[in-house]
Amino acid sequence: MVLASGGGTNLQAVLDQLHGRGEVEVVGVGSDKPAAYALERATAAKVPTAVFPRDEYEDREARDAAMADWIESTGAELVALAGYMQLVSASFVERFRGQIVNVHPALLPSFPGLDAIGQALEQGVKVTGVTVHFVDEGTDTGPVIIQRAVEVPANWDREELEVAIHAIEHEIYPEAIGMIARGEVKIADDEPRKVIVTQTRGK
Repeated sequence: MVLASGGGTNLQAVLDQLHGRGEVEVVGVGSDKPAAYALERATAAKVPTAVFPRDEYEDREARDAAMADWIESTGAELVALAGYMQLVSASFVERFRGQIVNVHPALLPSFPGLDAIGQALEQGVKVTGVTVHFVDEGTDTGPVIIQRAVEVPANWDREELEVAIHAIEHEIYPEAIGMIARGEVKIADDEPRKVIVTQTRGK
C-alpha cells in the first residue's frame, strides 16, 4: 500500500522496479488530495485507488480510521508513505506498528520535518542524503532501515540538490521495500530503535 499527496515519483519508482515482479504487489494507492498525480500513476498501472480528503472527516482520527479500514480491506502487509504530506495519527501508527515506512530527504536525525533540503542548504552542510525509516509517533524519529549520502558541492543551488536527492530516493526506497518483502529487515526485539538487516540477495 502506498500513500501519496502529490506527483508520486517515489510511487512510480516502486511501480517500475518492484510491482508485479514476484516479490511486491502494490495493492492500492491512497491520497488525501483528489487531484494528486500519484492517483493517475496508480490508475495507469491498474492499481486501485482511494481518496480521503481531510475536510470530509470530523478530525484526523476519523480520517485515519477510515483510511486504515480501507488499507486492511486490501490485505496490505506494508504501508509506504511516498510524499504523503499529512502526519498520521498515533492510533494509525499503533494499528500498523512496524508496518509503516517513509522516505525522508536527509540523513536522519539531521533535518527532520518539513523542507529538509532547505534546512541542509541553510546550514551549509557538505553532505546530506536520504533515509528510509519505519514510522513511529514522532516526526521522522522511527528506526532507520537504510541511508545513503549525497555530497553537496558549494556551487549547487536548491534545484540541483533536489534532483540529486530525488534520484537517490528512487533508488533506495524500492530497495528497502524489497528487502522488507524478502524478510531481510527486522526491528530488534530487545532494542526498538535498532533495525537488523540481513541481505540474502546475491548470496
